[in-house]
Amino acid sequence: MKKQLIMEKAIELFAKQGFEATSVQQITEHCGISKGAFYLSFKSKDELIIEIIDHFMIQFTSEIDYIVRSAKDKENLLYKFYYAIFNSFQKHSDFGKILIKEQSRSFNEDFIVKMRYYDRLMDKTILSMVERLYGGQEVEEIKYDLVFCTKGFISMYSHLFLFYNVPLDLDLLSTSLVEKTNLLARNSTVPFISKGLIKILEEPPIEDLTKEQIISLINQEMEDMEESVEKESLMLLKQQLHEQTFGRAIIKGLLENIRNHPQTKWISYLLGSYFNM
Repeated sequence: MKKQLIMEKAIELFAKQGFEATSVQQITEHCGISKGAFYLSFKSKDELIIEIIDHFMIQFTSEIDYIVRSAKDKENLLYKFYYAIFNSFQKHSDFGKILIKEQSRSFNEDFIVKMRYYDRLMDKTILSMVERLYGGQEVEEIKYDLVFCTKGFISMYSHLFLFYNVPLDLDLLSTSLVEKTNLLARNSTVPFISKGLIKILEEPPIEDLTKEQIISLINQEMEDMEESVEKESLMLLKQQLHEQTFGRAIIKGLLENIRNHPQTKWISYLLGSYFNM
């Protein structure tokens, strides 16, 4: 609970002042705790920053990926994708302001690496959605451009939520961006972003975690969990990693059991990718 309090209060200060201008002293005063209590939870301000980024980006990335993976039909997939993203921006505008400000001026290498990692995970999710929506030879040459254009729409329109205090119609915005994206997919004829360029931009490439690494993460999480449906589901999924005995329906049900638990949300994302769910 103390870590959560520190993170929430720090976000308020970071959104107003930025990372560099906010001191540990200011954070502890804003929380009403001592510096000693702060350092029991975080070794440094940099560690606090990275943990805040992980906390929000894990929730955001895994939720968007789940929407894309679990959609039963293509008809409303793009609408749900845009709606979920802007709904998240609306709810977490303070955090969004931090990312917009700091990405343009941060010299913290850990911060830059972390943001690039989550950005490339989002690229993979958008690419899988584009291939599902517009798959076929007709968009093969322009699919990477569509990924960049989709990210461009998200970036441009997110400023409305982050820097303008006006009510916005999420339904209308999502519907409008679906129309724009479909027009690009159906009418673009001159590709710019090639597969070769993507490989250069993604250097070094994202490497999927190995089975052994995922098992190690599961073991770490289970150590701190009380007996629960989530813990039992994790044990069964770990068993599936060792010896594949369950059908897809059972695996999907087990993943659903752990998807919304804060301790297991990221593992659910990793396992979903591993099992291609």
